[in-house]
Amino acid sequence: MSLSREILATYRGPGAVVARLLSQGPREDRALVLVMAACALFFVAQMPALARQAHMQEIELNPLLGGALLAWLVIAPLLFYLLAFVAQIVARVFGGKGSGYGARLALFWALLAASPLVLLNGLVAGFMGAGPQLTLVGLIWFAVFLWFWLSGMRAAQKAPAA
Repeated sequence: MSLSREILATYRGPGAVVARLLSQGPREDRALVLVMAACALFFVAQMPALARQAHMQEIELNPLLGGALLAWLVIAPLLFYLLAFVAQIVARVFGGKGSGYGARLALFWALLAASPLVLLNGLVAGFMGAGPQLTLVGLIWFAVFLWFWLSGMRAAQKAPAA
């Protein structure tokens, strides 16, 4: 399936999509591409809010964009790898049988599949600023992300560790 169809399928059944991705075998390059694509979309989602901030505070936009680029494309992927490692340890404590790759894939796929809502959150932050609308969209994104991640982790922990 194409990436956009997989993302749409995730909104119907996130565990099934992660199980299908896991059935293709462990491919660390695929996991890296997923987390980098998600982080790139998170960076793009930050742009409207950063432009608003630069305009409102009458400061230069480029340093803000540079800092966000460094944060999202260098630091965030490393933190997501660390988070997946911790999630795998927690899953093992609770009897999970999956691999570290499965935990990484579940997290990275959840980030990428929930990215349309991150983009919406960025637009709301850029056009409307802080307020109840931004809070609501952020809560919806976080709830959907958790649903995708936990469903993916459940599917990944059913598979025997490779």
